Parts: sequence; structure tokens; C-alpha cells
Amino acid sequence: MRKIKVREDSLYRIIDANLNRAKEGLRVCEDICRFVLDDKAATKDFKKIRHQITETICSLKLVDIIRSRDIENDVGRQTTSTELKREKVADIFFANVQRVKESIRVLEEFLKLFHKETAQDFKMLRYRIYAVEKKVTQRF
Repeated sequence: MRKIKVREDSLYRIIDANLNRAKEGLRVCEDICRFVLDDKAATKDFKKIRHQITETICSLKLVDIIRSRDIENDVGRQTTSTELKREKVADIFFANVQRVKESIRVLEEFLKLFHKETAQDFKMLRYRIYAVEKKVTQRF
């Protein structure tokens, strides 16, 4: 069995993509709670989680992570057909909250290679997202 050598910048690209994906998805959920549902508590929860991610990533080598970004050669950059099938605000919310949870899980897993404590922080954030998702889902 051949051992695969993984470059650090490849791991940084994974972290970068998922940080962006998580924060963008959180912002969409936050705006739905704020402007569509008029739900002050859920808006505040999503905003707190988004800000917590920003605080948590400060412990990482953010400059190296951003420097490793390679948008031009990203093989997964194109839009998938499922992204264009949103019909209701609820569809947008559900798609984005799933995106957030998946991204947080990826961050949790890959940060175990660099920062075990930060990985644990992301695990706790993931559970907070589950709780907020449950509350908001009841509104649709």
C-alpha cells in the first residue's frame, strides 16, 4: 500500500473553504431569522455562533490559510443543479443550515491535525447549531 503525502497547503485549503462556507451559511440563516421570521433570539444565536467562529479561528495561522487559497484551480467551484432548486425561504434555510453543519464537522476533523483544542471548540459550536436549527425549524 502506497503512503499518500499530504501537503500542508492542501489542508489549509480545506480549512479555508469550510470557514468561508460555514460563515456564509450562518449569515444566510441569520438574515432569514432576522428579516423573514422576525425572530430576535434565533438571529442573536446565529450571529453569536458566526462571531464565535471568527474568534476561534484567530488561534489559527490565518495568513497561511488565506495564502493557500487557489480559486482558479479549484475543481469543485462550479454550481450544482441542486443549488438552483430553491423554491421557498425554508428551502434556503435548510440548505444553508446543512451546509453550516457539514462545514463545521469538516473543520472539527481537520483541525484535529493542527489544533486539538480548536477542534473541540468547533465540536461544541456544531452542537449549538443543532439546537438553534431545531428551534427555527419549528417555525416553518
